[in-house]
Amino acid sequence: MRSRSAAACAAGLVVLLAAACSKGSSASTPTPTGPRPSTTAHVQILSPTNGQVVRGGTVQINVALTGAKIVRATSRNIRPDQGHLHVYLDNQIVGMNFGLTDTVGGVKPGLHILRVEFVASDHLPFNPRVFTSVTFEDKS
Repeated sequence: MRSRSAAACAAGLVVLLAAACSKGSSASTPTPTGPRPSTTAHVQILSPTNGQVVRGGTVQINVALTGAKIVRATSRNIRPDQGHLHVYLDNQIVGMNFGLTDTVGGVKPGLHILRVEFVASDHLPFNPRVFTSVTFEDKS
């Protein structure tokens, strides 16, 4: 009975984390309760490039990450050289990535801002934050 309760609690935590990072969530990040670690990581959006025109309502994203590696585990044991990527389109989170590529669909015609942030394993930002952004246009 005790292990079933622990499993239910763990499943609830996974659901809450997934909801917090799912498509359509607010772009705001939870406020950390203590000082945040720094990192030597650097993130760069390789594509789309700044000012690029895309068509078809889909954008392919390629990112370079240096000074750290992406890990799949969610943990409160924060390491400055481990984390994952949060992808934002027009200030709305559209992906939580454990890789350096992604495809974002449903992009409406017009100008857009794509932002990618390297975050710690607890989904919270490093201090200072590690992100970059580009502007692109969809001409579907």
